[in-house]
Amino acid sequence: MSAPISLQTRLIKHALFSSILAGVLAWLLLLGIASYQANQLHDELMEQISELLLGDVTQAKDTQVDELSEEFDIQYVLLLDQQVLTTSVNHELINAIPVTHKNGFQFAYENGRFIRILNEEEDGLQVKIVQPFAVRFNELWQTTLGFAGILFILWLMQWLILRVSVKRQLRPLNKISRAIGSKTAQDLSPIKMPDPEITELQPIVRQLNAMLGRLEKSLAAEQRFTADASHELRSPLSAIQMRLQVLKRKYQDDTQLPQALQLIQNDVNRGTQVLENLLLLARLDPERTGQLPMQAINLKNLVQEALQALQPFAQEKDIHWNLNLEDVVIEANPELMFSCIRNLVDNAIRYTPSQGRVEIRMVKTPHSQLLIENSGEGIAADVLERLGERFYRVLGTRTQGSGLGLSICQKIMALHAAKLDYAPSDLGGLKVSLSFKPESKIS
Repeated sequence: MSAPISLQTRLIKHALFSSILAGVLAWLLLLGIASYQANQLHDELMEQISELLLGDVTQAKDTQVDELSEEFDIQYVLLLDQQVLTTSVNHELINAIPVTHKNGFQFAYENGRFIRILNEEEDGLQVKIVQPFAVRFNELWQTTLGFAGILFILWLMQWLILRVSVKRQLRPLNKISRAIGSKTAQDLSPIKMPDPEITELQPIVRQLNAMLGRLEKSLAAEQRFTADASHELRSPLSAIQMRLQVLKRKYQDDTQLPQALQLIQNDVNRGTQVLENLLLLARLDPERTGQLPMQAINLKNLVQEALQALQPFAQEKDIHWNLNLEDVVIEANPELMFSCIRNLVDNAIRYTPSQGRVEIRMVKTPHSQLLIENSGEGIAADVLERLGERFYRVLGTRTQGSGLGLSICQKIMALHAAKLDYAPSDLGGLKVSLSFKPESKIS
């Protein structure tokens, strides 16, 4: 899965990249135009020196020629019938350049330098002017580098402005995100369009509001179903309780039957309470655990109650118990936590072969663990990965069940901010680990 990308960062990057690209193109264009103009200017200076030397040598020497020669590093020599009449103060390049009779501008490469040459001839007079080509770009480089520095400062200012402006423009999107995050099962009202309205966000908000409307209808239908199911399930349990009370009064003289009936009634009462909590569980939002009534309970007592309720099933399979229980007090809902532990112990009994072994022990760690393990013939990795899925049951087993037990346990543990883990057991079966919050008290 690729890492998430910030829209704000992308907008800033694209805007800044466009600006940098435009700035670089402008800088290159400036460099090209300035280079052309610099060449034209220096060629004109060389032509001006040539005209002065071919016109009046004495006047030229006394006025502009030497000044131009020294300022722009231009070297010259004036010849009459190959006899030197006058030269510039510095004429090293003149001597190094071979003599040519071709008039006009030329290029030469001498001692690792490009050189611009001008030859002119008039009435027996011949003038030869040379200039290192790099001289023409000294000022040009300073100008273009200064322009580049200004561009860099402008880009930095633009980056700061973009960060502020883009973040400001994305405020409506952040406001909608917060509005979506605040929605719960109890509040599915439509999301209001931020002010001022943004055209691009209108389709998104409309679709979100349509989805919230469908979700609200779906939740209302689920709540009606939950209420109907609660009524239909309470009715037979209430009828069983009434019949048990009649039987207890009828056989109150019997010493053993009322005791057995009392155990049945205890199971019916527990079933009624579990039903109420499971219906509550279906309505609770896992992110709002404050809705769940909790109290301090002893985990050891819950395990013992679950073992007592499941003892008849364990006796049928001649299960051997290995118990290591200690007093561990946790904050939890008693009925839901009992239902979770009962489901896990019942699952261990169901999948343990006859005369097998089930171990239940508590480990005093910072997270107060309860471990439930059973013997078996091993458990495949793909089966281990799918444990906890609704209605999932291992193929090839003859055990009865709905495939919902472990799924219910996971939701109960999530509501208690606790953790439920599965792993292969050294006994050959499954090891289930219940890890509770660090603030659990160990007495």
